[in-house]
Amino acid sequence: MKIPREAAVMTLPNATLFPQALLPLYIFEPRYRQMLADALHSSRMFAVAMQKPGNTRESPSPVAGLGLIRVSVRHRDGTSHLILQGVARVGLEEVVRYKPYRIHRIRSLEIPPCDSVAADALLAKVRELLEERVKLGLPLQFPSAPIHPGGSPKDILKHLDSIADPEQAADQVCCAVLAGAAERQTLLETADVETRLRRLIQFLLAEIRKQRKADGHG
Repeated sequence: MKIPREAAVMTLPNATLFPQALLPLYIFEPRYRQMLADALHSSRMFAVAMQKPGNTRESPSPVAGLGLIRVSVRHRDGTSHLILQGVARVGLEEVVRYKPYRIHRIRSLEIPPCDSVAADALLAKVRELLEERVKLGLPLQFPSAPIHPGGSPKDILKHLDSIADPEQAADQVCCAVLAGAAERQTLLETADVETRLRRLIQFLLAEIRKQRKADGHG
């Protein structure tokens, strides 16, 4: 899929759009209604960026998820519900314009080649930690996960096992299990797949230790 040189940017608190993830959105602000209308008449794409924490003014994080509008339903009051599917990590460059909505120049983040043996070993560790999360009763799926809703933990683990691409597997795990916005944004910004998997393992281990402590086992 061709990545445009410019894209509208929707800045949201705690929102992360990973490649292949599905993000349901409710569009009600006038500026974003206009953005949606313009997108539907052009590339059907716009970027979702997380608001930088602690900033009162609109301040999108430097790396965002570029999404393709899969479904859009407009309501009588002018609002809309839509499903956005992530297609790429993008870096936000200079602002082309601010009003009525932000448009940035964007660049697709280059993903360096990874060592398949190392990546496979890291993925095996991720799977081991996911199984431990299930035993501890921690949830395995969030709304943006590109996994069939309502799937049992066993079904989700089986689905993840079927993914041959380490990068895709890492992203799907990130949006299926990480509740923390800061952690998800860190992994969205991590282009190198092995580094991404190592950081994911660190986040999963921290979560497991916290749950064990809460259960009185650590």
